[in-house]
Amino acid sequence: MTAIAKPRINPEVRLLAAMAYGEASLADSPDEMYALASVLKRQRDARGYSSMAAFVAGEPSFSFVVGNGNKRYAHFKKTKDEDILANAGMKIAIAAAENALANGPDKSNGAWFWDGADIKSNYKKHFKVRVGIRFTDPSHNIYDINESSKLVIKHKVTKKKANGKIETYKEELYRYDHVYESTAAHGGTIFWKQNTDYLRFTKAKEYK
Repeated sequence: MTAIAKPRINPEVRLLAAMAYGEASLADSPDEMYALASVLKRQRDARGYSSMAAFVAGEPSFSFVVGNGNKRYAHFKKTKDEDILANAGMKIAIAAAENALANGPDKSNGAWFWDGADIKSNYKKHFKVRVGIRFTDPSHNIYDINESSKLVIKHKVTKKKANGKIETYKEELYRYDHVYESTAAHGGTIFWKQNTDYLRFTKAKEYK
């Protein structure tokens, strides 16, 4: 009697799925996990890594679930392939990873970053809040928090000699009052990209 082969999940898919599953809320929202997987894959590519394993090794702090004892991530990692495929939430994570790796539909709408409930519980000290956040759609504000601003103005100072005196001239080069703009919100996660003006004026990398 021929033994039935047990299902095998591609290691790249498995790792990306574990990360998306760990980062997602307990709601096991398909849109949330699909969006998280797309952002993770986009970040992997932008940072020059050829695999999720290399990304995790090279950027261990990007996705905190990898090293902070996240129970969902740890549980996924130690679960057998056949049991993953029999679990509704984990199966969604696998599909989300496969979609992201195939450059399928992006539920994050081009996001590079995300936040969960900590943006509300740690609002005053949260890095994104301190540099400015904007919601491009009211539906993205799932935690009912206030938008924030931090005005940054860059000047160019020049000195010229006129009528025997040195005159100082101050010219405004640019200004912006927030860095992060929402792109979507699914489950318990808000997705973000950086303000176009901020990127253009500061020459910052959109994935950092």
